[in-house]
Amino acid sequence: MSVTLSRVNSSAATLTKNRTEDSVVPSSGMCVTCVDGCIGMCEIGKSAYRGHEVIYPQPFGVITTAAEKTYPVDYSHLNIMGTAVGAHGVEESSDKAVFPAVKLEVAFGHDQGIKFRYPWIISGIGSTNVAKNNWEGLAIGSALAGTGLTIGENVVGMDPESVFKSGRVVDTNDLKRRVKLYTENQRNGYGAIIVQANIEDTMLGVQEYAIEELGVTCVELKWGQGAKDIGGEVKINDLKKAQLLYERGYIVLPNPTDPYVIEAFEHKAFKEFERHSRVGMVTEEAFATRVAQLRKAGAKYIFLKTGAYRPSDLARAVKFSSKYKIDLLTVDAAGGGTGMSPWRMMNEWGIPPVHLHSLLYRCVKRLADKGEYVPALAVGGGFSFEDQIFKGLALGAPFVKLIGMARAPIAAAMVGKTIGRTINENQVPVYIERFGHTKDEIFVTASELRHELGNDTFEKIPCGALGLYTYYERLAQGLRQLMAGSRKFALEHISRNDIAALTRETAEITGIPYVMDIDRDEVDWILDA
Repeated sequence: MSVTLSRVNSSAATLTKNRTEDSVVPSSGMCVTCVDGCIGMCEIGKSAYRGHEVIYPQPFGVITTAAEKTYPVDYSHLNIMGTAVGAHGVEESSDKAVFPAVKLEVAFGHDQGIKFRYPWIISGIGSTNVAKNNWEGLAIGSALAGTGLTIGENVVGMDPESVFKSGRVVDTNDLKRRVKLYTENQRNGYGAIIVQANIEDTMLGVQEYAIEELGVTCVELKWGQGAKDIGGEVKINDLKKAQLLYERGYIVLPNPTDPYVIEAFEHKAFKEFERHSRVGMVTEEAFATRVAQLRKAGAKYIFLKTGAYRPSDLARAVKFSSKYKIDLLTVDAAGGGTGMSPWRMMNEWGIPPVHLHSLLYRCVKRLADKGEYVPALAVGGGFSFEDQIFKGLALGAPFVKLIGMARAPIAAAMVGKTIGRTINENQVPVYIERFGHTKDEIFVTASELRHELGNDTFEKIPCGALGLYTYYERLAQGLRQLMAGSRKFALEHISRNDIAALTRETAEITGIPYVMDIDRDEVDWILDA
């Protein structure tokens, strides 16, 4: 039976809807009866008067967005297998094998020198307003939790206060602030702040500046992401800023230096410019050269992030990472997105998470079986809760060390920030008021943090950071419970045997046994004994 996987022609992401919502043609998304006289509420209709603006999710700057396409196989088609016997990583004792004893720390890098308290990382939040406006919560919350945070692309280029000399950055405001907010709140050496670079960042010397002037030790090369197969975009409603970015070498549409365009903007014929990054042209020679340049500049750890490109590109990412001793390879699957990736692109291009992560496992297993170096892996693509984290680690075990997330942590930080504002305004919503009226009463981790940090330091922690830290605390406890149920008391003991495929198709894609075939030999041995 044919099943429609995509929603077409109407979405909350583009602020569009059908006139006849209960009677829509599946293939086109059009109303069954398209009436002359309709004002155009659907995506076709809105495109008739706003054109290319409707390509992107709206309203830009205050939202994060991810695809709403239903994939034929996803992580819900895998289930976690528990057991009633044994314990790995702890003594086989009912008094010792309790879930609080599960260790979630992970170390990786060529010298195992990067330490995280939890096996996840925010894998790239760049120049969008939603990232900038929530950075305080994201940076401080991540640092306190002891996990990684990646500063995404174009932050320096988008900063009006960045200073350049001979085309290279020599001073910044935003990047300096982002790094400082994280490093000043790190505890006991856990976590890492990573500075990512795309083509424009590389031309501007962003990573060299971060290494030499800001003391950053981890940098990341970027080939793309799960949300789109073109460079990053933002929208700009200020003419002078659009012109500044054009002068810095970005693609800005329409051309903000064209007198006709300037006149049209001033007469409100359109309200926003689009700033685009260029697409990458990957070659092994250029990759090797850039890695060597970064090591010479003083980078201690070099990462690579790639997106949901075709399998041959995944193979390139794996092989290059192996050959040039990359410390972490992040593979971001289709459907993700934190900024303003084109909506149809976000839904309709790339390889979905379970498919891409299964291909990744095959690639790295092939190299590992030949004795070749395999970097630590991180996988991304819609992860938000502890069960998905467990499954992602298990599907890619023993190579996957981290789960990449972005939208879920941003959501937690935004909610925390909003609660903080309502506390300050003495307008705590009824839904939250039942827990209290102060941050100590509302945030369940507040008393623990106040004790650990001391009153003075705790009072400086913004509620956005408390929101992220508390969300992470929930994920950690949930993951410990799942791991204890599988009798795995440290991350290195998680294996592909800890999950089962619920359909034959899932089993074929992942190489994970179908649930009815799990333990078949052991079952026979037990019953025949």
